[in-house]
Amino acid sequence: MLQIAAVLILLLLLVKPLGSYMYHVFSNQPNRTDKLFTPFENVIYGIAGLKNRSGMSWKKYTLSLILTNIVLVVLGYIILRVQKLLPLNPNGIDNMEPTLSFNTIISFMTNTNLQHYSGESGLTYFSQMAVIMMMMFTSAATGIVVAIAFIRGITSKGNTLGNFFVDFVKAHTRLLLPLAVVVTLILVALQVPQTFGATVQATTLQGDVQSIARGPVASLVSIKHLGTNGGGFFGVNSSHPFENPNPLTNVIEILSMWCIPAALTYTFGKFARNQKQGWVIFGAMSMLFLMFLSLAYYAESQGNPAINALGIDAAQGSMEGKEVRFGIAQSALFTTVTTAATTGTVNNMHDTLTPLGGLVPLGQMMLNCVFGGDGVGLVNMLMYAILGVFLCGLMVGRTPEFLGRKIEAREMKLVAIAILAHPFIILVPTAIAFLTDLGRGSITNPGYHGISQVLYEFTSSAANNGSGFEGLADNTPFWNISTGLVMLFGRYISIIALLGVAGSMVKKQWIPETIGTFRTDNALYTAILVGTVFIIGALTFLPVLVLGPIAEHLTLR
Repeated sequence: MLQIAAVLILLLLLVKPLGSYMYHVFSNQPNRTDKLFTPFENVIYGIAGLKNRSGMSWKKYTLSLILTNIVLVVLGYIILRVQKLLPLNPNGIDNMEPTLSFNTIISFMTNTNLQHYSGESGLTYFSQMAVIMMMMFTSAATGIVVAIAFIRGITSKGNTLGNFFVDFVKAHTRLLLPLAVVVTLILVALQVPQTFGATVQATTLQGDVQSIARGPVASLVSIKHLGTNGGGFFGVNSSHPFENPNPLTNVIEILSMWCIPAALTYTFGKFARNQKQGWVIFGAMSMLFLMFLSLAYYAESQGNPAINALGIDAAQGSMEGKEVRFGIAQSALFTTVTTAATTGTVNNMHDTLTPLGGLVPLGQMMLNCVFGGDGVGLVNMLMYAILGVFLCGLMVGRTPEFLGRKIEAREMKLVAIAILAHPFIILVPTAIAFLTDLGRGSITNPGYHGISQVLYEFTSSAANNGSGFEGLADNTPFWNISTGLVMLFGRYISIIALLGVAGSMVKKQWIPETIGTFRTDNALYTAILVGTVFIIGALTFLPVLVLGPIAEHLTLR
């Protein structure tokens, strides 16, 4: 409990300074960081030929975002297909297969980082840096600027959401790169490898030869967490002692993936000129998080019911698939944070979680707004905030208002698209997988756990998380293509719809607050927001959860 409480307190201490810093970065007002970063940014603008840096409409902002992502996808796909011929390949790794290349490049561009391959044997050092790390920066920056554009749309007055390219560059130069350098140096100091050396051959005590993979690990681990990416340098991700050697690095990695999504709530309050608005969003996210964390810790600390029935001592909890150096507390916390922040990195195998423990990552990815990934999590929660205001307005017979602007039919249609798209692209592909031999043939655990495996794969893809129940044999054309498409739809349908909401809101006239205005900056509205998220989530996903982890739990009792 003390371990968990210490990490929560450290996060709270980071929210205000980091949130304020991001506000100064993206408010486009002169500040102290300009002297340091502006010269570098001007060089980038000059190389890119970006002379006109005026504000953009939501359509132009969205189009710029999508075209930039398309260019990066094409370049990355080509590198993966010819990586054998490129430099920094001391281990002689071959080119990646076409459907796996498609899945991989979509995965990293959508900030999902679902890996149907093992990092140390599937990618060269050049691909790890030129594709994987590059995508980890650009996909995170994409999510952050979406949040900033959305915040501007619902809090500012005018006709533009800002300039995408300016925001995109600043997200790299002033936020992600400086933080990544600091975290990388800390990890190197704590014995995480950072080298271009080839695989090391070692002789074991029995006289066998063992190949020990290494590489530029620390730099990838830093941005995979800061960018809520999650793709590991090694196949077992942050369970590997080279990625996450001790409890201190574990805490650093937890805070790294959690700090930006949490601090963006404070940034939102600064833009809204009402810090209570930001704390309401943070409070709602925290309440949901603590509920899920409590369930995960309780379920794992009680041990596996089937093993307990054999009379085996369960004092240490369910340690199957977990690292002894982390134990139940830091494993449960890491699991809850990585799926709350939709990072996807793991320090234990989620496939071996108890049924109720496995329900926690599934439930958080289904809601997709319990802090969420860099930027998109805040946008998803603000979507529920708008929906909550709309429902309250219907109950009292008033036109709903949010932050001084009316919520009308156009905004609610776009919000409905974003809300309905998420369960649709999870449940429909899950059903198709069970109807085809191509899908069923990859299930290694028949029964209720097999349902959870398939459901988890598509939920993780749609939520742009990337973790998995690794018992699923998913490196096949069916899974590579189907999850690739789900990742695409899960990322861009909601981004386009919600930027449309921001574009509509920014043009509306501000309405002065009256005695009849429904307040959205108090404890009552925090409870309404949490209730809205839970009701929508329960109505949508409870039936399929009953077929998977809940049924499995009941059969083990």
